[in-house]
Amino acid sequence: MSTAPRPGRHVPPMPERNPKALRAAISEHTPQLLADFDAHWKWAIADAYDLAPVPAFLAQWWAEFAIARDPELDRQVHGLEARAADASTNDEAMHLLTRAAHLRREAGKAEPGQ
Repeated sequence: MSTAPRPGRHVPPMPERNPKALRAAISEHTPQLLADFDAHWKWAIADAYDLAPVPAFLAQWWAEFAIARDPELDRQVHGLEARAADASTNDEAMHLLTRAAHLRREAGKAEPGQ
């Protein structure tokens, strides 16, 4: 299972790896994520006196954008998660969630410009 976009599909490139560039890319390419991004930023970072949470925030939203910018990958990840929610056994649910988590991890490895 690869998270690399297939040839011939237009997937917006990843931005520079900083919150401002990521927010701009989300706003332009995946605006459905913007309200959640802004709310999470305000809650976790904006009023903080400590910037230690910024790397974790950036990692989470980096992966979210990497998935959402690619409709096929987005459908695949959310489809696995939905199937896990409806699974008839814990083993089946764990298998599906493990596959979705793998795709999320791989998406989070995308580099700027990819």
